[in-house]
Parts: sequence; structure tokens; C-alpha cells
Amino acid sequence: MAIVLPFALLCALCAVIAWIDIRHGIIPDWLNLAIAVLGVLRIFLAGDTSDAAMALGEGVIIGAVFWLLRRLYFAFRGIQGLGLGDVKFLGAAGIWVGVAGIPMLLLVATITALTCVGAVQLSGRALTAQTSMSFGPFLAIGLLVTAAFQQFSF
Repeated sequence: MAIVLPFALLCALCAVIAWIDIRHGIIPDWLNLAIAVLGVLRIFLAGDTSDAAMALGEGVIIGAVFWLLRRLYFAFRGIQGLGLGDVKFLGAAGIWVGVAGIPMLLLVATITALTCVGAVQLSGRALTAQTSMSFGPFLAIGLLVTAAFQQFSF
């Protein structure tokens, strides 16, 4: 029960993030903060304050790395490839899955996004290099799949 409730709350937060990002193209800071706080609280309640501090540190490092990648992409291409809300989300997600879980999160998010793009293209809708698509919903799916795999694997 101790791991199911935080995961259920994470599912609800991710659903809200997906909905808002699809409708408005943003991930609100308060939702990213809620995911981060819930992740730290989950670890803290599991019993070890040093693990909670370590997870928070990993989240900060992950957020900083993706912020740097965002800046470098803009410097080379002149356009934003990843929104700042996505960067903050990845930092908060890092508290849940750690540095080791980020590759799986990104893999699931990317495969899901590419599947969606393929479905849109097959439906006859034109997509160009300038077409913008919210990545937050796919990151949320990646977080949920990765966290579930880490917490509930048999």
C-alpha cells in the first residue's frame, strides 16, 4: 500500500500534465513541483532521509543537464527543441526514476511520440519540420512506465 498510493497520485498528476500540455502547450511549474515533492516524500516515507537527499540531487543534476542540452540545441539550430516545462519535468521525474531510469523514460517517450506521429501522418495530416507537438504527454507516459517497471517488476 505504501508504494501504490504515491504511484496513483503520480498517475493523476501525469494525466493533468498531459491534458494541459496538449491543450495549452505548457507544463505548469506547480505540477512539476508537485511531482518532485511527491517523489521526495515517497522516498522519505520509505525510511531513509539520505536516499531522499540523493534523489533530490539526481533530479537537480538531470534538470541541469537537460537545460544545458536545450541551450546548446538553440545555439546550433536557432529554435527551441525542448520546452522549459519539459526540462523541469525531467528534473522532477529524475527524483522518481533516478539517473539510471532516464534512458528508459526517454526511450518510451520517444517511441510513443514517433508512434503518434506515424499515426497522424497515416491519417493524411501533413507534418513538416516546423510542425510543433507537445512532448509532455509522452514524457509523462515514459515516467509512468519507467516508475512502474522499477517499483512493480516481478
